[in-house]
Amino acid sequence: MSAPAAPIATADGSTANAPAEAPGADGAAAVCANGPADAAGPNAAAASARPAGEQQPSAPDTAVADTPAAGTPVAGTAEPGTSTPGAPAAGASPAGNPAAGNPTAGAPNPGSAAGTSATGTAAGTPTTGTPAGTPAAGTAAVGTPASSSPSDETDDRPTAVHSAAPVWGSEDTQVLPRTGAASASVDQPTQRLGAPARPVDPPTEQFRMPTGGAVPPAQSSGTPPTGDRPGGSGTGGGRKKPLLIVAGVVAVLGLLYVADLVVSAGNVPRGVTVAGLELGGLSKADARQRLQEAIEPRSSLPVQITAGPVQSQIDPKAAGLEVDYQATIDQAGAQPLNPVTRITSFFSEREVGVINKADERSVTTALEQLKPVVDQAPVEGNVRFEGTTPVAVPPVPGQTLDLSAAVGVLEREWASGAPVALPLIPQPTATTNDDVQEAIEKVATPAVSAPLTIKGEGADAVLQPADIASALTFRADAAASPKLVPEINNEALKEVASPQLAATEKPARDASLDFSSGTPTVVPSQDGRGIDYDKTFENVVAVLTGTGERSVVAVYADQKAELTTEKLSSLGITGEISSFTTGGFAADSGQNIKRAAQQVNGTIVQPGETFSLNALTNPRNAANGYVEAGIIENGHSARGVGGGVSQVATTLYNAAYFAGMVDVAHKEHSFYISRYPVAREATVFDDIIDLKFRNDGPTGVLIQTFWTPSNLTVKMFGTKRYEVTSETGPRTNPTEPQTITIPPGQACTPSKGSQGFTATDTRVMRNLETGEVTRKTRTVKYNPSPNVICG
Repeated sequence: MSAPAAPIATADGSTANAPAEAPGADGAAAVCANGPADAAGPNAAAASARPAGEQQPSAPDTAVADTPAAGTPVAGTAEPGTSTPGAPAAGASPAGNPAAGNPTAGAPNPGSAAGTSATGTAAGTPTTGTPAGTPAAGTAAVGTPASSSPSDETDDRPTAVHSAAPVWGSEDTQVLPRTGAASASVDQPTQRLGAPARPVDPPTEQFRMPTGGAVPPAQSSGTPPTGDRPGGSGTGGGRKKPLLIVAGVVAVLGLLYVADLVVSAGNVPRGVTVAGLELGGLSKADARQRLQEAIEPRSSLPVQITAGPVQSQIDPKAAGLEVDYQATIDQAGAQPLNPVTRITSFFSEREVGVINKADERSVTTALEQLKPVVDQAPVEGNVRFEGTTPVAVPPVPGQTLDLSAAVGVLEREWASGAPVALPLIPQPTATTNDDVQEAIEKVATPAVSAPLTIKGEGADAVLQPADIASALTFRADAAASPKLVPEINNEALKEVASPQLAATEKPARDASLDFSSGTPTVVPSQDGRGIDYDKTFENVVAVLTGTGERSVVAVYADQKAELTTEKLSSLGITGEISSFTTGGFAADSGQNIKRAAQQVNGTIVQPGETFSLNALTNPRNAANGYVEAGIIENGHSARGVGGGVSQVATTLYNAAYFAGMVDVAHKEHSFYISRYPVAREATVFDDIIDLKFRNDGPTGVLIQTFWTPSNLTVKMFGTKRYEVTSETGPRTNPTEPQTITIPPGQACTPSKGSQGFTATDTRVMRNLETGEVTRKTRTVKYNPSPNVICG
């Protein structure tokens, strides 16, 4: 159905009516002509639509062209930025710029775009000959707003309108003048091109022109339009959308952070574990309850511990181990405020150690029971003999329990339920396997290759290879070269040679006391002449390993009595002042006890003088007549040269104890040995542990020793000044032994173990001259002897 005819603007400014077709809903035609009409006012003259194919002359200085939808080229239209015949020249206003928000009389519907021209252009007039729903030539795309309202700038500013450009609201634009051939073609009719029937593309983009009139660069045909979308708010909306999205995400995350912080307030931080238990996210009360329920049953069970290959158990209650639950939970800390920390807590764990209320002394005592078995002194390389065959003994590194560090480890980890590995300190060896092989090849093998002859005055003694093998040992010395130093036990060779050469000697005799008459009588001393075996064997190793004659010449010398008649008589000895006997030693220990007793026998302790057992007997090595026997090393049974001398120390200590001597220094064994008096015994070790006592009487004291294969007796002679008794207190604070299992292949001496305890001994001394009584109590703590099971 046709709409009423609309007035048509003619070249002379008059109007004529022409029938107008009903425009489609998506567009209307606009034709530019010269005239006094406003560009887009409500009183603008309406442009006439000609029938399809009919040309209309153009007004001077006016270019009209059909404009398709933004971004859609039509037949006969050049690419953006190129010049084609019939196209608007530079400076012309393209038809189809809409007048935003100004509907024109006669417009078919509110959605139609209004065309604009530089001057005298009717706005919103429908064009005839255009199918319904199709934009006519020169019309703008549907929904493209046009600027028709006055702006804040001056209203007479020229404008320039470009296709594919967005509308800049109410901003003024610039009109560029036409030049060249396009200006001459004033009367050239416009060409109407039919728009393809296709969906309308996005609106064109309008650029603001600089005041200098420069034309903005043409947009590449391959670049998608970035102008407004229908219903949009201009180019700013496209840039604001990502910002709005980011702002929305941040707001959501912020809300989640605050919500998480509020919900978890007062709880244990996420990811926290204690003794292997996951407590993160629980309230502190619930976390404490859960921790207590898990650990309390463990407190009544033995704690499994390992120290290298040694395995054992410790009673946590006996060791004084207890968990401080509240302090442990508090140690987990408060909720973190750092959002990164809160996020990572979902994917990580943080172990918080158990805080204990520990009796450190009890823990140390429990670990001290392990130390005797765990500690292994390094075994230096050596050579031993099986008969007369040398056998290599490879070096073995040792280890010691790091007691101070082990206390801390046990306190921290006992409640975890897992075995606690205690720290060890490695003990390296000074020798290597190469040192052992060198000793075998250069010393041991040639030393026992043949007998050795000792040439005396009128007689010889022959030492067989077996005798030599029993006397030859090696001592490791890191500073020596070679590191395994050969040593000859002169006493062992003397015992073999002395009977064969006895007829060539006249031995010396010390002065002694005879008590057969009830009154001590001095038996005079006698000098002699005999073999100095130390001098005789001084270079015997070189003889045994050399290629020359295998013999040495006995060295004879005058021998003075060690205790002369004069010395004994001057002591003022009136009788025996004390005597003490011990027994129960093994045969190999007995040899060392005998040797030490020989060295002590006849010693005189002058008034004010201090006796030292180490000073008399060290070095207790093979060269000094000592052999390998049982010892107590680091609190447990072991073997070493000189084992058994502690029995001499205990016997001497008790003899001095009852003689009223002043105790200067002594140390008890680490665990109790049943053949010794409780809290009244002593041990020695190298130059580290010694037995010392002082004679504070006016006269000298003579010490004599009496050895048998089953016991040792020490007697002291002098002037008796005190009556001495001993009071032994009860055994208290018992501690049970631990069971320790030694893996197969490890050095092991099985033991049933014994209980540890604390005891006291009080020495009561009554002065025989004044009657004054003094009491002195000594408290001794014995560790339990572990129950050792060999694997």
